[in-house]
Amino acid sequence: MGFDIRPAIAVTMGDPAGIGPEIIVKSMARREILASCRPVIIGDRSVLQRAIDLLAADLRITTVEEMPDRDPASGELYLKPLSDLAPQDMEYGKPTAAGGDAVFRYITEAARLCLKGEVDAMATAPINKEAMNAAGHHYPGHTELLAELTGTDNFVMMLAGSRLRVTLVTIHEALADVPRLVTFDKVLATIRTTNGDLARYFTPRPRLAVLALNPHCGEGGMFGNEDQDIIRPAVEAARSEGIDATGPLSADTLFHLAVKGDYDAVICMYHDQGLIPLKLLHFDDGVNVTLGLPIIRTSVDHGTAYNLAGKGIASEESMVAAIKMAAEMAVVRQTRKA
Repeated sequence: MGFDIRPAIAVTMGDPAGIGPEIIVKSMARREILASCRPVIIGDRSVLQRAIDLLAADLRITTVEEMPDRDPASGELYLKPLSDLAPQDMEYGKPTAAGGDAVFRYITEAARLCLKGEVDAMATAPINKEAMNAAGHHYPGHTELLAELTGTDNFVMMLAGSRLRVTLVTIHEALADVPRLVTFDKVLATIRTTNGDLARYFTPRPRLAVLALNPHCGEGGMFGNEDQDIIRPAVEAARSEGIDATGPLSADTLFHLAVKGDYDAVICMYHDQGLIPLKLLHFDDGVNVTLGLPIIRTSVDHGTAYNLAGKGIASEESMVAAIKMAAEMAVVRQTRKA
């Protein structure tokens, strides 16, 4: 069984001063997007039209209040407008508090639509966290905001491409704070959430590699005790629950094995431990997936790229990959319910 029509995906426009609107327009011009889903953009009509004009795209906007139950016609973009920004809040490369507030509303509305079942998933364009904070919305990023909106305590950031998937025990934290934040409970919760959602959406029995925090797994305590005292017991606890997890493993060699296909995901202790190898392989087409939520959320794996905004040269590959992955996950979920 599955979907009678393609899944509906809410696509948030992202920072109006960045490349989000451009890469969305470029994505919507790709046949593979409309072949996989029914997208509706949550954003600003003037900003979206500017991007269409900039790219000379053969697209037209249809304003909607709710997701239509039909596929968009050729060249038609569904838009649910939530802002009407002034020209000074649309200037390329110059984020503003008004733009940050608009971004917050786009994300909040997309999450609401997902929770109500009016759309099947959401895919997000890049935001500026400082602009959102300037508007009074104090979150380190999309992930933490969506966790609050959905009432989720155990959430995990996964970055994914065709050759590598990584998840993070700690996300946006100062490196100096990481050792005290890598706790038994946090490592075990990350393993459980990674295993659960990979099994739910991607592969029935995930093979998980769990990285050490320190070089050479601490070298018997010479370089730190976290690996033996915290990470290893967490891995053992996960294995006692039937999870196929291995670790702690040394990061300097593990990624070679993961890329060869020995593991379905690598659980990393901190942000750069996972994102450096991921972006080395998937700089253009990496996808950010928030695991553990009651909704499906994917995103581009890059920022607002203000230096490229308004030039029409930013790559849409990550946005395309994010929308397609959201649609694929929605189809898997619906199929398993059927």
